[in-house]
Amino acid sequence: MFNYNIKYTVENTYENPVFEAFWQYLVIPLNNETQQLISSEFKTSVDSRIEKSINGYNFETARIHCKKPFESIQFEAVFKVVKTEAAPLKNIENLNDEDDFKALNDLDFKIDFYSYLNGTSLTTLPEQYSGIYLFDTTKSVIENVKLLNAWVYTHLYYKTEVTAVDTSLAEIIEKRHGVCQDFTHLFCAIARKNKVPARYVSGYLHQGNGFFGDSQMHAWVEVFVPHMGWIGFDPTNNILTDHNHIKVSHGKDYNDCAPLKGVLYSTGENQTKYEVEVTYQQ
Repeated sequence: MFNYNIKYTVENTYENPVFEAFWQYLVIPLNNETQQLISSEFKTSVDSRIEKSINGYNFETARIHCKKPFESIQFEAVFKVVKTEAAPLKNIENLNDEDDFKALNDLDFKIDFYSYLNGTSLTTLPEQYSGIYLFDTTKSVIENVKLLNAWVYTHLYYKTEVTAVDTSLAEIIEKRHGVCQDFTHLFCAIARKNKVPARYVSGYLHQGNGFFGDSQMHAWVEVFVPHMGWIGFDPTNNILTDHNHIKVSHGKDYNDCAPLKGVLYSTGENQTKYEVEVTYQQ
């Protein structure tokens, strides 16, 4: 068992006063079979209530609606989470390679996973790179996905402040630098091109083992492998996800999982500073 403490903070400052604003924070750890959210605490610097709600993907959010003028806002969330170790590939030796690829071409399968088989503006390979990585049908689906994880890890170089959340795949492939969201978008695009459902995952990474990540939230991939289910891969670190990965949400790409979204009434420039701390005791 791993007992995590997670602290998420964000500060927004504005050039001119904000007269009314709405924010949605998608930062609350998920309860699932490998992690349990024990407690959550929120506070903000503005005079407004923090309310919870459920978004369109059925993930819990924290929302603020502020009607009083302000020039900056601080938001802080603290979570306690218990994680258990998972072994998603323990039955890999019993898989039938031919049946797995046959399942990918089944019409019902394509309908069931339609949302995660089709590209978005951030997860569609440019035409000139449509064949950048093709699966080897003499290997199992899970072996192909593991090889793809390693390929993305070696194709891109982790580097901060060279891309943004809306950087195109063409630019990422050509410049070969980026952060976790870029690794994840490229992985999703290639998996979907090869008919394997893939979803973008947002969450927290404990970096105690020297994993790549920055001071913000982390991103990785979940792929659906026939006869196995959803399996997590972290192409930024070339590993399967484990107890160090604390999931918050998933979607088709970053836009579905953005930690912070807002609508405000103001003019001028603004700045946003994020910070995430993840510590644990075993």
